[in-house]
Amino acid sequence: MVVMTLPAPPPKVDDRDAAIALLRWYVEMGADEAIAAEPANRFAPPPAPAVVATASSPSPSPPQPQASPAVAAAPPKALTESLAEAAQSARRLAATAESVAGLAALVAGFDGCGLKRTATNTVFADGNPAAPGQLLDKMLAAIGLDRQGVLITNVVYWRPPGNRTPTTAEIASCLPFVLRHIALVRPKILVLAGGTATGALLPWGQGITRLRGRWFDLEIPGLAEPVPTLPMFHPSFLLRTPERKREAWRDLLALRARLDELLGQK
Repeated sequence: MVVMTLPAPPPKVDDRDAAIALLRWYVEMGADEAIAAEPANRFAPPPAPAVVATASSPSPSPPQPQASPAVAAAPPKALTESLAEAAQSARRLAATAESVAGLAALVAGFDGCGLKRTATNTVFADGNPAAPGQLLDKMLAAIGLDRQGVLITNVVYWRPPGNRTPTTAEIASCLPFVLRHIALVRPKILVLAGGTATGALLPWGQGITRLRGRWFDLEIPGLAEPVPTLPMFHPSFLLRTPERKREAWRDLLALRARLDELLGQK
């Protein structure tokens, strides 16, 4: 799953059921205790330290901690330059798309990926309302986002039989459309949810457990500037392994902070 964040105002949580669901999500993330009378804005920058002028030379300010710089990255050449006939056909078709609607039509008519023959539906974008989709909604709401402010797509457009991991050939046949989709949308941030999306777009070959929470500047064909990219655990993995939700919460806070930083630069 690939999540593209788009600038949008945060939703208003004024429905009782939605508020209760959000509180339950906070508890699952480990935020289960109120420790102050007033809510604290964890996204606000820290206040500047007071400066006291003296006749003597001022003592140097302590160094401020710096976030780890993003690592430059590009999708694996083994996938983007695959010589397989289906991958080459996909690259030719994707390059002709001038709009997201046009790209969706090309994907719907593409027969180069064998998964299409066994799948019921073509899932081009957004996602599904099943349990992982509901958890994703809660995760987005916890940082002031909803599906109006993000665009969700997949690295393959047809579900593999038995929900198995897609093969390299299957990913290579779909990746040109995924990259063109990103270039057309021009997202502020990319979130790679799960090991399959991360392996398709990042070249390191390491598991999602090692790569989650690290920022990358991902080069996308057709875009002049790299896109800030954050790998995270997939919602379905968090449903199976709820003890990892604390790590997911840290990643969500990092995502919100980075998005606020980018929007503040406009």
